[in-house]
Amino acid sequence: MIAILYRQELKEYDFGPGHPFRSDRYEIFPKFLKENLPEDKNYQVLTAEPVTDKDLVLICQKDYIDFTRDYFKARNLGQDFNNRFYQYHSVDNFPPVRPGRLEEAARIIIGQAKLACDLIQQKKFRKVISLGGGMHHAKLNYGEGFCLYNDVAFAAKYLFKEYKLERILILDTDAHAGDGTMEYFYQEPKVLFIDLHQDPRTLYPETGFANQIGQGQGKGYTINVPLPMFAGNDSYKLVFEEIVEPVVKEFQPQIIIRNGGSDPHFADELTQLGLTIEGFRMIGKKIKKLAEICDGRAIDMIGSGYNKKVLPHSWLALISGLTDLKIKLKEPIPIPQRFKKDFVLEETKKVVKEVKNNLKYYWQCFR
Repeated sequence: MIAILYRQELKEYDFGPGHPFRSDRYEIFPKFLKENLPEDKNYQVLTAEPVTDKDLVLICQKDYIDFTRDYFKARNLGQDFNNRFYQYHSVDNFPPVRPGRLEEAARIIIGQAKLACDLIQQKKFRKVISLGGGMHHAKLNYGEGFCLYNDVAFAAKYLFKEYKLERILILDTDAHAGDGTMEYFYQEPKVLFIDLHQDPRTLYPETGFANQIGQGQGKGYTINVPLPMFAGNDSYKLVFEEIVEPVVKEFQPQIIIRNGGSDPHFADELTQLGLTIEGFRMIGKKIKKLAEICDGRAIDMIGSGYNKKVLPHSWLALISGLTDLKIKLKEPIPIPQRFKKDFVLEETKKVVKEVKNNLKYYWQCFR
């Protein structure tokens, strides 16, 4: 039995018409999940409470929290607000018209991260899925990339503070590099941060290069794998087998936090990668296998994706792989010829070689 964290108020996480990030994902997927997988003995849907400022100061500066709360509340009411928006947020987070109760929903996402940690550490569940989670671009005092508060960073910091964990694996499989998460833990040896993403020379946020491996005591504990455009199932399989699996076995995490939704799919509208639905199921299976190192403990944060047709299929594929649920999954869009074979596998092999070379002095498995 697994826990899936969701509540209807997540639908307020909406930047408004004309913005790429709309709240319909929070309706599309729960409906798709119920239609394809009854709750029964498969999973239990639980609701989390929104966090308070006291929780948010674990990951954000107070002035950022105050501004973000007041700004989005005013915008939701249709009021004009002060002109300091770009001091605290990038243009990605600017609502073109009146948004939903976005900041309140963002607090629910952090609440889900908190509840996921508690459920696992109190041995109520071994695997918890946070729908709408994975806000990996948000930083200590700056919001960007459709992210207000970073629930990935919150989960790790909360586990350190409340449960005194010493080794946490964060695995980011979102198509975009998790620049916010990387910034939080760039000097932290207690977090092994592995990020598989599209080559940052070709995609926002234009960071996450193979030579970005951490600083100070955290040097070697950040592993960026910038995948060539159109990298597909074979490329991901190679990266897991050559980089992720050996280094995770050497690190021996006490828990795994994975984030990322459907945007590495070949038909995503904002990215240029090449995963199929079976590729997402493979990622889920790989996490399940890796979690055996830490007695099955894994938190999965699933929120991204910018093609509504593939989003529910990809999300369910991730869940089915992670939980070993036998679900028939079909590709919602015919696979174009160029994605039936991974034509950039040789380029991916070069990236793998570069990553290993950069990290060979920090990990025995890469020597």
